[in-house]
Amino acid sequence: MSGRGRHSVSAGRGQVRIVGGRWRNTRLQVPELPGLRPTSDRVRETLFNWLMPKLPGARVLDLFAGSGALGLEAVSRGAASAVLVERDPALVAALRGVVEKLDARQQVQVVAGDALRWLETAPPAQADIVFVDPPFADGLWEQVVPRLSRHVGTEAWLYVEAPAHLRQQLPPHWVLHREGGTREVGYALYRHAAATLHGDLNTVNSA
Repeated sequence: MSGRGRHSVSAGRGQVRIVGGRWRNTRLQVPELPGLRPTSDRVRETLFNWLMPKLPGARVLDLFAGSGALGLEAVSRGAASAVLVERDPALVAALRGVVEKLDARQQVQVVAGDALRWLETAPPAQADIVFVDPPFADGLWEQVVPRLSRHVGTEAWLYVEAPAHLRQQLPPHWVLHREGGTREVGYALYRHAAATLHGDLNTVNSA
């Protein structure tokens, strides 16, 4: 759950902060739900360093959005828009509150609903960057990624976060670009394979 993964400790109890961009240091309130832990500041900083050249003007899809830290961080750093999909009512209310506070309704859409169902029923989109960080206990990665094909372009980037011990097996049209990890979390950034035909994919590196 981008900003919502049930793992790393946030900047403060009940809060997570936007690390960079125009909303830098904005504190996002995180409802006190059992097992809810935002993605750490360090992991997000690493991810957005990787994505920096691709953020300006990007269309972002943040599935399992949670606190919205990843989707909102992307817009803060120059993405054109973000769709945040979240099923928990308390988290949806918090997301809508922060979007209102940031006066970001023209750029950020909050969708209340199940991510898998949304991927199957929503009109096709052409997201440039997708964040996939579902609840670790639900084991949804293998169900989510194959359903992305209707919602991404051929130049898309995909970020996946999972327990450190779980090695992701993604469909062959996603090529590993960079990866890293902590004691608890493994995270990786993938590029759509069609983009590699242009010869602009860097050699795989580790964080």
